[in-house]
Amino acid sequence: MLLKQIILKSIKRNKILLILLFSTAMMQAQIVLEPDSTGVVKSNDSLVVQQVKQRDTLKPFKKYKAEGVSAVVGEYVILDSDIDKAYVEMQSQGMSIEEITRCQLMGKLMEDKLYAHQAKQDSILVPDAEINGMIDQQIQYMVSELGSEEKVAAYYRKDNMAQLRSELFEANKNIKLASLMQQKVVEKVEVTPEEVRTFFFGIPEDERPVFGAEIEVAQLVIDPKISQQAIDEVISKLNAMRADIIDNGVSFSTKAVLYSKDPGSASKGGLYTGVKRDSPWAKEFKDQAFSLLEGEISEPFETEFGYHVLYVEKIRGQEVDVRHILLFPEVSQKSIDAAQKKIEAIKAEIDTAETTFAEAAIKNSDDKETRNNGGQLINPVNFDTKFDLTKMDPTLSAQVYNLKEGEVSDVFTDRDRTGKSSLKILTVTKKYEEHKADYAKDYERIKQLALREKQIKVINKWQNQKIKDTYISINQDYQDCDFAGDWMKK
Repeated sequence: MLLKQIILKSIKRNKILLILLFSTAMMQAQIVLEPDSTGVVKSNDSLVVQQVKQRDTLKPFKKYKAEGVSAVVGEYVILDSDIDKAYVEMQSQGMSIEEITRCQLMGKLMEDKLYAHQAKQDSILVPDAEINGMIDQQIQYMVSELGSEEKVAAYYRKDNMAQLRSELFEANKNIKLASLMQQKVVEKVEVTPEEVRTFFFGIPEDERPVFGAEIEVAQLVIDPKISQQAIDEVISKLNAMRADIIDNGVSFSTKAVLYSKDPGSASKGGLYTGVKRDSPWAKEFKDQAFSLLEGEISEPFETEFGYHVLYVEKIRGQEVDVRHILLFPEVSQKSIDAAQKKIEAIKAEIDTAETTFAEAAIKNSDDKETRNNGGQLINPVNFDTKFDLTKMDPTLSAQVYNLKEGEVSDVFTDRDRTGKSSLKILTVTKKYEEHKADYAKDYERIKQLALREKQIKVINKWQNQKIKDTYISINQDYQDCDFAGDWMKK
């Protein structure tokens, strides 16, 4: 199949694939709205009406009952309102809804439900603790945006957070099941070099894809030194808090809310649920979490993020719920000035060719992950060294966008998620201009396109087979839709 045909067909039959890029829980659970000046949404009825009117102007369609059942797939029900919510969610994500019909959205929702239904049939399990962890992150983000849990509940027109959590739980679990099922369907799909070659050379030359500009970037990081006095002061503060909690019965949660510097847990009283031994936490953090008894509080300890005290709230088999307080030592202006002076001197040596950027990074950089590779950054999406300029982290992109190959950026200050500051310089080690696909130079990217084509074929085959084996009922209002799959079982 020609690549152009693949892409156009995929977009036409499933522009909705883009919906997979959404923060998925919101799509099935609720409508995303803009709050008023108080941060609270008063009503969403007018917005839904406005969206439906706008859509009907673009794509004339029949009117639907407010809560009519549009389809049933296995044990799952799709309501008309689910489709309206999907439209509003898409628009809230900045996507155009002009070319997307209700039929297309219905098809995508039915696909999701089919995956979730089959996942249960195949006994694919998702631990509740994993879903609860996802919900914690979602609510944490919402609270950071709106200011409090009360405003979050009001924003989504729920009476309380328990009601919102319950709805988020079901939505997240179904979406996770669908994702795992789809992964299972394609997990063994591979392409051979001959299949890649056949795929590429089967595309007419004038229809071959154009790959965007890419760059490779290296960094050199200097962290301001922290004095022993600053470290001792932090440990002393943590010991004082620990004593106050143990001796005077002060709430650990209250201390965390008031003093912890961890943006991910401070508002929740330092709480993290479902910590596992194989979870990606700092080793020192996990060592403390699994060495304490329920109700015990650790001595102050250090991780790469700072200094902590940790309280084990609940032990549940191989998982623990913990609370922690994170502090990090204050960096003196003297240390900042010294770091600035050091990195400027290093940059001067690079600019005058006394040393190369890679040599300077190996010798001086404080970033352990990139130092031994001469500062070379790895793209976290595909673990390659190449970054698409249009998809880079905005902070990184802003520093390198106008750099020529081999040119070094000015010194700038960067902050990680804990607020820790570092001084950095960057260089573009290689630039790849926008170009038409070349079989030799772009083999890996072409291989991914060929793999995706093969996966789509496997998914379509699997989907049509499962449709035959699954109870499906579609409202008569959708009987004339031209679905990609054989949902009508004709």
